[in-house]
Amino acid sequence: MSIGASSVGMHDRSLAVWLLACCALVFALVVVGGITRLTHSGLSIVEWQPIVGAVPPLDDAAWQEAFGKYQQTPEFRQVNPGMDLAGFKRIFWWEYVHRLLGRLIGAAFLLPLLWFAVRRRIGRALTWKLAGIFALGGLQGAMGWYMVQSGLVDNPRVSQYRLAAHLGMALLIYAAMLWTALDLLFPRGTEAAPRVLRRFAFALVALIFAMALSGGLVAGIRAGLAYNTFPLMNGHVVPPGMFVLEPWYLNFFGNVATVQFDHRLIAWALAFLVPWFWLRVRRAAVSRRAKLAADLLLGALVLQIALGIATLLLAVPVPLAAAHQAGALLVFTAVLLAAHALR
Repeated sequence: MSIGASSVGMHDRSLAVWLLACCALVFALVVVGGITRLTHSGLSIVEWQPIVGAVPPLDDAAWQEAFGKYQQTPEFRQVNPGMDLAGFKRIFWWEYVHRLLGRLIGAAFLLPLLWFAVRRRIGRALTWKLAGIFALGGLQGAMGWYMVQSGLVDNPRVSQYRLAAHLGMALLIYAAMLWTALDLLFPRGTEAAPRVLRRFAFALVALIFAMALSGGLVAGIRAGLAYNTFPLMNGHVVPPGMFVLEPWYLNFFGNVATVQFDHRLIAWALAFLVPWFWLRVRRAAVSRRAKLAADLLLGALVLQIALGIATLLLAVPVPLAAAHQAGALLVFTAVLLAAHALR
């Protein structure tokens, strides 16, 4: 007989609830980060001050000082030379909220972790896992600043490589916390799903993670503003000019046509593979939780594809694009739930 949620102790349940709350904060952080990028707000704060920077400008002099620093950036000189203080405040607040959420997540993770540790509610193996997650969070903050720096030199755009890395690390942190919480809520039982299904699920985890990273590249080079037709790309299945950059491999990271084509190609692959996976799970002798997770994955993917097509056809309006980013995290969540239920 498999071990279910009823056998979970109160200590494990409280740890899981804490980790799931942190997951919700990371979810919000990713969405706000997407809005920050879409509103071109990410370069409005030109310093990294993890402690002092938690306090925003509080008077006119402080606002003028922050605006003066922004006026020295390439983005102001090349993109926003006519921006006034009111316009600066609008972009400042998105980036400020994004950074504030990052700080809040750090506190929401570290303080309960210390409390649980002092009360000896965490085993040694779990302690190392949680310490690793916290270390990843610290690296993520540094990666965020490393990304911003790339847009403060000459080109008023952040590096698409650093943007994709920043997004990828956020997804890894989210996945690690979610998986650990699920381990606490649903301890491994004696019954195992068919090996082929388990491998299928983890292959989908990898493919959806790659899909999200390709979305980061699309965002980084603003490839969503080109080829705003569907299902063809301006009348082509394979658009011309996909390999104009030298060396050839740079096209997969910096060529608008190639990056958008790759993003669409992964979406088409998922549109085939996820329904196939769903059908296999529904027919297999697996847990109800696994079947529910497969249902959620299929529904989330349908929603995400619809959001992606609408975002593309309407040339990336901010609300739709933000919803598309949230949808990516929903799909990622669903596939992790499915993989965990089948483990």
